[in-house]
Amino acid sequence: MRPNKPSPQRGPGATIFWDLLTFEKLMTNQVIHLIYWAGLALIAFVAFGFVGTAVGVALRENLLMGLLLAVGILVAGFLVVCALILLWRSFCELYVALFRLSDDIHALRKVADAEQARGDPRP
Repeated sequence: MRPNKPSPQRGPGATIFWDLLTFEKLMTNQVIHLIYWAGLALIAFVAFGFVGTAVGVALRENLLMGLLLAVGILVAGFLVVCALILLWRSFCELYVALFRLSDDIHALRKVADAEQARGDPRP
């Protein structure tokens, strides 16, 4: 890893472009947030699918049995959607934690390099 050099002043567009090219700043946290919201949108489509299925069953069956089946589908769909949301959240948090761990290790490396440059040996 090369030491950080002071960077010349750049515009906001150039800074983002430079960060993409040099890997000085990791952008994975922002990407993971976008992926998280996209996943929640897909889970919302699954929830709408369960609601549509329940309504379709209730309208197709005119008897009380169709209504009870629709309620069962709604409850099961709600439980599945809740489980999917929890799993998706934990999956994304795992990746955020891993990348933050990388940031922490990078900060520790900077401190160790600074101490070594001053000549302070660690026991």
